[in-house]
Amino acid sequence: MITAYCSDQKPLELPDLSAADRLPDDAVWIDMIDPSREEEAGIERLLGLEVPTREDMKDIEPSSRLYIEKGSVFLTASLIWKADTNLPMLTDVAFILTGNRLVTIRYAKPKSFALFIAALQRIPPERRTGVALLAKLLETIVDRTAEVLEQAAAGIDILSVHVFGDRVKKIRRPSNYLEEKLKDIAGYHRTISKVRDSLSSLSRLLTFLHTIPAMQQDHEARELCRNVSRDVQSLSEHASFVAGNITFLLDASLGLINIEQNAIIKIFSIASVVFLPPTLVASVYGMNFEHMPELHFAYGYPTSLLLMVVSAIVPFFFFRWKGWL
Repeated sequence: MITAYCSDQKPLELPDLSAADRLPDDAVWIDMIDPSREEEAGIERLLGLEVPTREDMKDIEPSSRLYIEKGSVFLTASLIWKADTNLPMLTDVAFILTGNRLVTIRYAKPKSFALFIAALQRIPPERRTGVALLAKLLETIVDRTAEVLEQAAAGIDILSVHVFGDRVKKIRRPSNYLEEKLKDIAGYHRTISKVRDSLSSLSRLLTFLHTIPAMQQDHEARELCRNVSRDVQSLSEHASFVAGNITFLLDASLGLINIEQNAIIKIFSIASVVFLPPTLVASVYGMNFEHMPELHFAYGYPTSLLLMVVSAIVPFFFFRWKGWL
């Protein structure tokens, strides 16, 4: 699907470009969503440039993601997508500045684009140029990334309380509680990892964008991109801090699991030691030798029972005295 956003009109869908001989004169933003090969060929014919394909956008080489060709600027960035789900992902988006137009090519629908489209009407008509729209779009993308990062940081803070427990309310937790929390930690780790990759991609894009002559000539767009660059740097540092918290939370969860397992093993070890002396007594008097004086003792049975109880109680209180219980 291809949508053209004009400087002073509503969005126009361009369903068929094969018979079109030109784009609307006031179309300042051409948004291509999951374009077919025919749609790509139509845009290439009307704009006189070769748009990157989906395979081209996956290339990680900077020379393939950030370059200038025939006076047009080609930029590719990886944006966070499906951040509100359990499986956040990255999607590659291409930005092309050609003349006074902005062309975007995407194969997903990041929330930042929907937010930008909703706020597009608030941009003054005189500021609806390709460079200005690109700067505002990048600002919206970074703001959305910051929102994802803040939500993840808040979720990690709540998860930390759950892992370490509430010291005021003594709530008994299921035996596999911490194991389940490890899955949540892994989910947050994936989100932060995708956010950091996206911010790194945006940082390279903004650095390259500062060198574009069209950006240098637009003072307002240049200052906005400079502010966005600072935001990306601050968010990258914050993402590193949150990633450190996740690592600590993961290590702490594994440590608590080991402590619980050691406590269980400790109980079994102490129980085996406590019941070992009674077992020894019962084994001695369970032997089938003919000459055993105690077998003819009138109070032999209760005496052996008492001896087994005493031999179990003495180790128990000894362990209590040592603080092992």
